[in-house]
Amino acid sequence: MRIDIMTLFPDVVGDMLCESILGRGQERGFIRIECHQIRDFTTNKQKQVDDYPYGGGRGCVMLAQPLYDCWKHICDEAGRKIHTIYMSPCGNLFNQNRARELQQKHDRLIIACGRYEGVDERFIEECVDEELSIGDFVVTGGEIPAMAVADAVCRLVPGVLPDEECFIDESHWDGLLEYPQYSRPEIWQNRRVPEILLSGHHENIKKWRREQSLIRTQERRPDMFEKLKNESGK
Repeated sequence: MRIDIMTLFPDVVGDMLCESILGRGQERGFIRIECHQIRDFTTNKQKQVDDYPYGGGRGCVMLAQPLYDCWKHICDEAGRKIHTIYMSPCGNLFNQNRARELQQKHDRLIIACGRYEGVDERFIEECVDEELSIGDFVVTGGEIPAMAVADAVCRLVPGVLPDEECFIDESHWDGLLEYPQYSRPEIWQNRRVPEILLSGHHENIKKWRREQSLIRTQERRPDMFEKLKNESGK
């Protein structure tokens, strides 16, 4: 899996995605993340990437041409059109299922990061296959959402995590939130680890964890719980 990220801050994004698990995944060749400076594809001395919006309004809009030239450079280098995502508060809500689909269906992705008041709509119409949002809120740029999507997709690539169990047992994989986790010491601040986890009885532990996942989901995400009930026909 390779992900190319179009951004005005390639060093910041690249450094973050080269750390820890994703960094080791890149070192071992399971994934590759490349960041591209959009300013390198401008045609003016000032390396201007934005201008005032037609129709008036506050702020500036990122220009279509440098975005397109950056996108085309990546696709030309690959020798084909690459599935392209634009991070936008107007996009479809990103979730674990979409992360799984992207990992399974594509061996390469482009993620475009907007700034200011967004990007010229014509770039979206010409180059973008889908718009994604990480929530019903607005941040100052697409870099943080792009890193979230890249992380969620890349960790599903075989070999990045030690075992499939590392992600299939987590929140949102099967429509539930993950059960509570505990580590050493057995007692901390007068709070004790549940006895069942100390029993060594794996089947009972598995049952307890399932029950805790159901309880947690019902309490914290009743919308998820109702969806799960409807899908199971109960």
